[in-house]
Amino acid sequence: MAVAMIHPYRTNQKNDANDAAARCEAVSRPRTRFVPVKSEGQQAVLTVHRARERLVTERTALANQIRGVLMEYGIVIAPGLQRLRRELPERLALAETLPGLVRDVVEELRERLVELDRRITEYDHRVEQLAKQNETTRRLMQVAGVGPITATAAVATIGHGQAFQHGRQFAAWLGLVPKQHSTGGRTVLGRITKHGNVYLRTLLIHGARAVLQFSAKRTDRKSRWVEAVRHRRGNNIAAVALAAKHARILWALLAHGQDYQLAV
Repeated sequence: MAVAMIHPYRTNQKNDANDAAARCEAVSRPRTRFVPVKSEGQQAVLTVHRARERLVTERTALANQIRGVLMEYGIVIAPGLQRLRRELPERLALAETLPGLVRDVVEELRERLVELDRRITEYDHRVEQLAKQNETTRRLMQVAGVGPITATAAVATIGHGQAFQHGRQFAAWLGLVPKQHSTGGRTVLGRITKHGNVYLRTLLIHGARAVLQFSAKRTDRKSRWVEAVRHRRGNNIAAVALAAKHARILWALLAHGQDYQLAV
């Protein structure tokens, strides 16, 4: 059981006896949610994802540090890894007034950045191989905006989706639904809750943003729907709405074992 489901039923101070009583009380409630047990294979795949995520975090911090150091000496490079890789050697060559010690440090940091790029690429290849070897992940990758990383993370996290009764419940578990503050028959919806799995939610939103770059040129039903949402509410809300729809689609593919069919 999730710890958040047990905590409200502990009426006294925290100890083993009170925790056990709270568990007994929580397990008897019909709306208590349980954490699905993962297999060793799922845990192994998630280990690869966690290691890759750590390297990506380190790379982002390193890139920000390089930009911050150069900015102190009047060398400004706009955000973006591709732009940093492209402009850094040229800026260093043209910066004649840059102290030699600072130049050596930045060169060392750039070498570390290249090494992180290499290691992340190796993990990407490993994830691609895992996705190709699994029939379920190959079916998930039929959905636009879902690549090997998102597909393997989804399968390793929820398996066949048996812990959820429907796709909307899975989207809510990911935190892709708006907060609700309703009373007296008056429904008030706010921002997305951001509950649940942060990593998988981030992957789905990034994939949705990639799909939005080409949705205006497509005529299928989903593209027309997301374009209407974008015109009404803007790019960010459209991306989250599309990510929630993709979450429901992924759950349906996992739960029913079907191939993805794009509605025209």
